[in-house]
Amino acid sequence: MANKLQSPVVDDSVFLRITHSNLNTFSADLRFSLQSTVESVKEKLWKKCGTSVESMELELYDDTGAKFSTLSENSRPLGFYSPQDGYRLHVIDLDPSSITSGGWLEDTSSVEKYSISEEAYDKLGCNFRKFKEKLASKNPSVVANKISDNYMEDLCANIQVGDRCEVEPGEKRGIVKFVGRAETLAPGFWVGIQYDEPLGKHDGMVKGKRYFDCPPLHGVIVRPDKVKVGDYSERDPFEEEEI
Repeated sequence: MANKLQSPVVDDSVFLRITHSNLNTFSADLRFSLQSTVESVKEKLWKKCGTSVESMELELYDDTGAKFSTLSENSRPLGFYSPQDGYRLHVIDLDPSSITSGGWLEDTSSVEKYSISEEAYDKLGCNFRKFKEKLASKNPSVVANKISDNYMEDLCANIQVGDRCEVEPGEKRGIVKFVGRAETLAPGFWVGIQYDEPLGKHDGMVKGKRYFDCPPLHGVIVRPDKVKVGDYSERDPFEEEEI
């Protein structure tokens, strides 16, 4: 029996960084299907940032920061506007009475802060200051500022270049690309990771020193206690889609 021809698997999704006109500290990385309508994209963003679909305007910026297009038609599929991985989707809230306006969601200056006098703090039966003094008296080396050149070396024993891994926080998956000391970073041992998705900070170069090669925004260097190696396959890009 003749083998059936199989169609090649096509990735019809895109990974975008989200920003907001009224929320300076808001930033999220989300994956969208290119077949999704602009309206359905807005509905997903409404759940993330609070701006209603009716009051939302979307602008797309390329990876150089230049404005690429305005997503002006709700019925169009997202793919019509040709977004690429790493592009920025900027949410503009057109409602002056929106919960995001005025910056009050981010301004903590009017929030009353808890305070305690030095005298009252010292009277507490157990506080961090007393704990630190007790710890230092028993073992001064514990609170020493200097980090050993072999810091966390033991945790690297089972981490090898080429291993699949998962990185905390966030359970981000990728492949180990570097293990060892990093002269441009703090003393001790580090692990370089190439993420499966553009969730990183660089392409393997840190402070002018190249530790490994990977695509832009896929690379990160972390301490080995943040890395778990094992059979961590690449995730289905839609397994966490909201319903």
